[in-house]
Amino acid sequence: MVSTLALAALVGCEDGNGAPDGAVMPSAPAGAEVVRSSRARITASAAPAEDLQALARGNAEFGLALYRAVGAEAGNVVMSPHSVSVALGMTWAGARTETETQMASALRFSMGQARTHAAFNALDLALAQRAMRPVDGGGQRFRLRVVNSLWGQRGYRFLTPFLDTLGEHYGAAMYLVDFVRDAEGARGVINTWVSTQTERRIPELLPMGVVRPTTVLVLTNAVYFSASWAQPFPAGDTRPADFHLLDGSTRSAPTMNRVAELRYAEGPSWQAVELPYVGEEVSMLVIVPAEGRFAEVERGLDGAALTAVVAGLHPRRVTLSLPRFSFRKPAGLREPLRAMGMTDAFSSSADLSGMDGTRSLFIQDVLHEGYIAVDEAGTEAAAATAVIIGRVSAPEPATLRADRPFLFAIRDNPTGAVLFFGRVVEPSR
Repeated sequence: MVSTLALAALVGCEDGNGAPDGAVMPSAPAGAEVVRSSRARITASAAPAEDLQALARGNAEFGLALYRAVGAEAGNVVMSPHSVSVALGMTWAGARTETETQMASALRFSMGQARTHAAFNALDLALAQRAMRPVDGGGQRFRLRVVNSLWGQRGYRFLTPFLDTLGEHYGAAMYLVDFVRDAEGARGVINTWVSTQTERRIPELLPMGVVRPTTVLVLTNAVYFSASWAQPFPAGDTRPADFHLLDGSTRSAPTMNRVAELRYAEGPSWQAVELPYVGEEVSMLVIVPAEGRFAEVERGLDGAALTAVVAGLHPRRVTLSLPRFSFRKPAGLREPLRAMGMTDAFSSSADLSGMDGTRSLFIQDVLHEGYIAVDEAGTEAAAATAVIIGRVSAPEPATLRADRPFLFAIRDNPTGAVLFFGRVVEPSR
């Protein structure tokens, strides 16, 4: 039941767990030791369609709730709910008792461990296969890479069932690093891997100091997406236009323009349009609140509201103006997740015993970074999530110096009776 190097320790190899058709298997860092499950990646998931729908619905609800928490800070926001859900889904595989329950509630996992992991695998298979289907006239619908990896402390004992679950359903191998002796070196290796998987759009997911000698495991997910619009914006129609900021001021921005038949919807306080990518199986939904109604619309956007917007879309000729934009957004998710009810996992009360058979592990941090670039041709987006697992440190020895006035009590402990009580304001012999 326990593994250190007992499964398969390979040097300089890829994880070999098998990939869905069209999926890109993550390459091992040069010279890395790899621990992998003896079980192959399941590439023909039998998860029913309703489980995929339940997972996608829960992930959307979780993502919007997390967005509202992250969006409390000023400025642009981009994040991948899918990336965060996958990384925390892998972590949940090792959670037990109240920690497991709290995580399921916060993450909107409603189907139990076995069905949820199988549904994640089925979703990954479906996305990978659809991305590779050719479109009429040749070409690719969109590029989508979703990869997972584990980074474990060399010599630490992890349970085989935990590694089996992550190998079978997430295609995740464990690369061995040494957080104890070289935390910074391990951080650099992980950042390089993430940067490579995201086409260098997420160059430094883990900032300096976040990986410590007490870290024993980092679970990472990386997502890269690139797609062309089904109907590109004419580059010659892009011109400067005013963009009205929330504080009432305006700023000039290069703005794309086109007139097209698109799926459109509107409500009393918003307008929405769907912009399909090549193949029309993936699209961008743009929701524009009415002037002065942004906070109201944003606050009310939950899973049900988003579903209602999509349901209201219908074909209509639209004169569309959309600014070009490109930015990245790092986010620390520990406090937002705690606020959503995932409290025990970040404390000494954590039960991640499904990982190593002990109650000594907890989540030190959850970090996420998103990137997006939208122009006349299409969209490029990337995101990565890291869940950092560490050992609960023994508390530092307390120091108490009674070098100032103090009180004392002599108690009978079984009954609580106070036999003597007093104070010392001046020491004497």
